[in-house]
Amino acid sequence: MNAEPVRYSFGGDEHLFAEVSESMSLEAFFRGMAITRAVEQQALPGVLDICLANASFQIRFNPDEIAPKALLEKVRELEAEATAERSIQTRIIEIPVLYNDPWTHETLMRFRDRHQDPSATDLEYAAKVNGYADAQAFIDAHSGTPWFVSMVGFVAGLPFMYQMVEREQQLQVPKYLRPRTDTPKLTLGHGGCFGCIYSVRGAGGYQMFGVTPAPIYDPQQRLGYLKESMVFFRSGDIVKFKPIDREAYDQAVAEVEAGTFQLRIRPVTFDLDAFIQDPQGCNQHLQEVLHVD
Repeated sequence: MNAEPVRYSFGGDEHLFAEVSESMSLEAFFRGMAITRAVEQQALPGVLDICLANASFQIRFNPDEIAPKALLEKVRELEAEATAERSIQTRIIEIPVLYNDPWTHETLMRFRDRHQDPSATDLEYAAKVNGYADAQAFIDAHSGTPWFVSMVGFVAGLPFMYQMVEREQQLQVPKYLRPRTDTPKLTLGHGGCFGCIYSVRGAGGYQMFGVTPAPIYDPQQRLGYLKESMVFFRSGDIVKFKPIDREAYDQAVAEVEAGTFQLRIRPVTFDLDAFIQDPQGCNQHLQEVLHVD
């Protein structure tokens, strides 16, 4: 079956926007990745930035160096020629999470007037709308499978993550009715079918489930896993959340402050076709790779 054509539009004089698919999927992400990599390899004069998203991408260009029509024609040509990679070399990363923590709880209670169910916490609401008996059952489902990082952005270092399960099993929770003006740093959030980690404190509209002690954005690059880049996550990373208790969280925070905190990170090959054919088997293999010493 031929892939649906990419839909292009211009944003002002300096941006070309491409909608790869109307639906969010790993298939759409891999196709967008193939096209953007093909554009990158061309090193076209005047192309300034290429930003890959969940099921779309955007190119910022200098119209004085490359005409908008010429860029569009070139990208369409590359689209027709690009063959989506079905296997990538990436990383699987274990992220510790203190679910139902006191800081997001205090924050969500301040903003219940902006929530669909003011009588419930975000975790309780998420459990109810997804058919789970209680918040703990929802946490088990949330932390029980890996997540695929499909884009990084909104604020510096914030990853958007797609749960690696069959579509009918994906956890889905609507965003707040009105955004909050405050979200604790390193909050684990969820909106629609996407999870995220708020890299810095600030406004937000995603449901809040917990916090991680692991910094994911640091301009000073104080920890070993941030030495290569102040922004930790990359598109294509795979994340496995590990529930921890308050004692383990406090210990991790102390290690962060001492500069000794480390994340469990392992190289892995992710094969899209293998995942589509057997999601559970693929996820089991990923978790086995994560715990190889």
